[in-house]
Amino acid sequence: MKPKCFRVVKPEIRVLGVDDGKFVPHVKGQVLVVGVVFRGGYWLDGVLHTRVDVDGFDATDKIAAMITCSSHCKQLRVVMLNGITFAGFNVVDIKALHKVTNLPVITVTRDKPDLDEIREALKNLPESERRWKLILDAGEPLELSTRNEQEKIYVQATGLSMGDAEKIVRLTSTRSSIPEPLRVAHLIASGIGGA
Repeated sequence: MKPKCFRVVKPEIRVLGVDDGKFVPHVKGQVLVVGVVFRGGYWLDGVLHTRVDVDGFDATDKIAAMITCSSHCKQLRVVMLNGITFAGFNVVDIKALHKVTNLPVITVTRDKPDLDEIREALKNLPESERRWKLILDAGEPLELSTRNEQEKIYVQATGLSMGDAEKIVRLTSTRSSIPEPLRVAHLIASGIGGA
């Protein structure tokens, strides 16, 4: 699929920020995943939700269904994920998510992923090679400053250029170094998805 090209990133671009709630690691169960629809980095337009299995393989399908079944779907321009893993090591296949939703996908993390540490942790889970491949397929995270040079975040993107991903991340980072759609999704998910 050809990457989306934004001639101009509009100030009110509709972005879906997605994050998961609290959970007990390595304990079977489901975890709340919240999506918030933002216009730019200022206006909250809607809230979506789903549940995914702890250390499962359903995050990609569940998040895709949450998006495509939403009344907001036609207005969305970008999906922004808080990292590539949800509910432990339920890894999102960002390329498949892009293909199913026809929306570019951006991942954002505060810390640079330690691939050696991740690889070691995956050894304790079934189908560790499948999970590892999804993590590698997401590409090398790019270091980025959003509000000042001291605060760094790490971004991966599929379905759009890294230049456009940077513009969107910076545009939506209005109150902290983390884009507002992700900051609010985190607040909601952690507030109502307690372990």
